[in-house]
Amino acid sequence: MVQKTTTEKSAKASAKVEEKEVLNEADLKKKSEYLYAVGKRKTSIAQVRVYKKGEGGIVINEKDLKDYFPTSARQETVKAPLTLIGQGDKLNVTVKVLGGGFVSQSEAIRHGVSLALVQLNPNFRKPLKKAGFITRDARKKERKKPGLKGARRAPQWKKR
Repeated sequence: MVQKTTTEKSAKASAKVEEKEVLNEADLKKKSEYLYAVGKRKTSIAQVRVYKKGEGGIVINEKDLKDYFPTSARQETVKAPLTLIGQGDKLNVTVKVLGGGFVSQSEAIRHGVSLALVQLNPNFRKPLKKAGFITRDARKKERKKPGLKGARRAPQWKKR
């Protein structure tokens, strides 16, 4: 058996450290390939990734946009920020969205995409803000109050 010297051991250890540094640089490049933002509307939360390179594909919960939102109105809501700034065919978007209904989910996605586009280029902020895509719509369902049928509806009143 040949016993390894300490210099050989340290050389192997330094080689491993260099490999890790190279991997970390590659990880950093991968992380910078997309921009992340969270969009919200009512009870919907959309986690959006906008990839810097792409051909205009939009994937929502691992489904294509047309499969997830069959109506054209919801599809246009999601695409609105990209078409407004003219980047619809240059960026890929992946989304993980939870909660709410179709309308609130599509508007949460629109909010998240808009915030990610502002990270990509701060010059996009002005047109997106003017269109109202950056502003968080804070309206939520009002709670039911005691003594009432709903949030505001009172029980039927009888005169006699």
